[in-house]
Amino acid sequence: MTLAHKAKGPGYPLYQRGNPQLRVFLPNFWMKLVEPIHQQPNNIVQFIVSTEMTRYDIKNYLEKIYNVSVVEVKTRIVSGEHNRGSWVIKTNIASCKTKTDQRRGFVIKEDDHKLAYVTLPREQSFKFPDLFPEDEKILDDNKSMDEAKQGFTKFLDRTKTRPGLPGWFSY
Repeated sequence: MTLAHKAKGPGYPLYQRGNPQLRVFLPNFWMKLVEPIHQQPNNIVQFIVSTEMTRYDIKNYLEKIYNVSVVEVKTRIVSGEHNRGSWVIKTNIASCKTKTDQRRGFVIKEDDHKLAYVTLPREQSFKFPDLFPEDEKILDDNKSMDEAKQGFTKFLDRTKTRPGLPGWFSY
């Protein structure tokens, strides 16, 4: 049995003639908004979606749940990256004599994922927000650097009369 045949979560009940239409209120679908790698028009939004979702599912998901009008949806499957794992990580690197010993290992393939390009109407636009502005990060780094410098100068002032003693031997 392959992984594609395994159902996630509760199974959907079988249809029986005469019964009312069954509703799924919490589907096992998910969508993650991602920043595009390449420059795109302002009305195209990029998502990583569940691999089980179809174009129709993506369009309905956005229109029914988030009230976003969608003109077109294009999808593609992106193959997961191949990384080389190594037994060297678990052992001592010094015991590996040659470069080939260090390069040997096993291959780890990440899961495939589906990319969805959602086109919004021309009058709508979406700009991915700047989640980590660089200016604030630089200010925080400078502030912590100044605090560290002040702490070090205080330490030097305290130990000025005791040259050669280690730092842990202070009062």
